Amino acid sequence: MKAMRLRRLGTPLELEEVQLPALKPHDVRLRIEACGVCRTDLHLIDNELPDIACPVTPGHEIVGRVIETGSAVTRFKLEDRVGVPWLGFADGVCRYCREGHENLCEHARFTGYTLDGGYAQEAVADARFCLPLPLDPPAVELAPLLCAGLIGYRAYRAAGEAPSLGLYGFGAAAHLLAQLARAEGRSVFAFTRPGDQEGQAFARSLGAVWAGGSDQAPPEPLDGAIIFAAVGALVPLALAAVRPGGKVVCAGIHMSDIPSFPYRLLWGERQVASVANLTRADGEEFLARATRIGLRASVTPFPLQQANTALERLRAGQLQGAAVLQPP
Repeated sequence: MKAMRLRRLGTPLELEEVQLPALKPHDVRLRIEACGVCRTDLHLIDNELPDIACPVTPGHEIVGRVIETGSAVTRFKLEDRVGVPWLGFADGVCRYCREGHENLCEHARFTGYTLDGGYAQEAVADARFCLPLPLDPPAVELAPLLCAGLIGYRAYRAAGEAPSLGLYGFGAAAHLLAQLARAEGRSVFAFTRPGDQEGQAFARSLGAVWAGGSDQAPPEPLDGAIIFAAVGALVPLALAAVRPGGKVVCAGIHMSDIPSFPYRLLWGERQVASVANLTRADGEEFLARATRIGLRASVTPFPLQQANTALERLRAGQLQGAAVLQPP
């Protein structure tokens, strides 16, 4: 089967013929219907994540159909549609797993990073970490839910019960989270790249009560803010935008250095926190909410062999919503 592979850090992906490994007892083999393109994939290519081993197949927003099951798989059967998210394995025995924080597992493995991912025609995944998906929605619309949606949802919960919520970086995750927040009665304030009038109009079309550049102050103090853009300079800006007692959540796996800022921005019991990875419980809870409110992803499909084009469009901020790859 064919896959777009990262052979050397900092170089474009290459289309290759790949032999999948034999299934272990808990594995499933999937025929991939779609795989979302995530900013984490850029961090992988750009060597901004630790201990990257090449070659590797990126992609951790996989929608596929089961075409083979390992001997111990009972949860899924042939032709079931499943999602494969970022967390591909947790050991279940380390301190973090025992405490219910498998997202921090000391021996975790991650789809499209330390495990081969979904920029391919087929994939092998541990069935215990796959999520059941409905058969009706188009696969391209489901794919972004598996990271942009899941990590966004974890950040959303970390922000607390914030009636007014600022979203910095209005891309794949924020455009999904805005819909969820509005459905739950929150006011959304969207911050885009400065001067991005099209992106701001897109945010307003999804229910944002205000949209402006990340260099602008919102019209009122916010109860909370989530930073999706990998720009450390946004942290002091977000702190300045939230009220005393407000919380700023950093949702990315990588961020440029945070510049120094005066203590008065943090004072008043403001908080800065991060979210890391996700749990299976996050996935099940978020997908249930997404189904209940009819969450819809705005997507731009690309053929698998145009993965490099999709990644560069993402890098340049030329997408509304999410890019999704479709294998032949």
